Amino acid sequence: MAFILASVAAVIVAAPGPLHRFVGLDVEAAIAVFRYGFYMAVAGVALGLATIIPSRPGDRRRGFVAAFLAIVIGVATSWVPLRWFLQAHSLPAINDITTDTTNPPPLVATLPLRRGAPNPPAYPPANAPLQKAAFPDIEPLVLAVPPAEAFRRVDQAAQALGWDIVARAPAEGRLEAISTSKWFGFRDDIVVRIRPQGAGSRIDIRSKSRIGQSDLGGNAERIRAFLVRVKAET
Repeated sequence: MAFILASVAAVIVAAPGPLHRFVGLDVEAAIAVFRYGFYMAVAGVALGLATIIPSRPGDRRRGFVAAFLAIVIGVATSWVPLRWFLQAHSLPAINDITTDTTNPPPLVATLPLRRGAPNPPAYPPANAPLQKAAFPDIEPLVLAVPPAEAFRRVDQAAQALGWDIVARAPAEGRLEAISTSKWFGFRDDIVVRIRPQGAGSRIDIRSKSRIGQSDLGGNAERIRAFLVRVKAET
């Protein structure tokens, strides 16, 4: 029973992503299924722990392997929801991250693509202090190269990260793209702005989720990966 419970929980936890992405299951319903799968996984682990000692090798009772597998599968299955829960409680409930909180790069080409999205396109001013407290390392990148070269590096970095580029405007110093999560298919809109600064260039980036009150740190991680990639481009 423990093995069956943990195995079914694994299927339930894995199913909401594809159901939302390919079938169109409402995100709230998908999260609810995800949550109940977690409860079942925990129950499978508890039942496995309760039965693994009575069914240990050498005893007349059978089921040690099944109990052991139930614990392994249940722990592995419950880890992802648990990690999401911990992130949700340790990070601010924001979904719009930028290197310039005073004058964030505006969405232009991706603006019409957000039609019907629950999250409005404007940057919430209340985000700024929350972002600075949670992600103090998210800052503009200054390169000792002219804007044209900076734009080339930005373009290469965006392609290397697998973003779907929807606008290239080198004359305006703007690149826009969409990042789609592999599991749930959540779409986040990205805009990069390149401006002259002295003899070099200043690069600002903004990453904004279309749905969800909290991005669980995903936009900040995306910006970090992008800035590291741009620095590595030559």
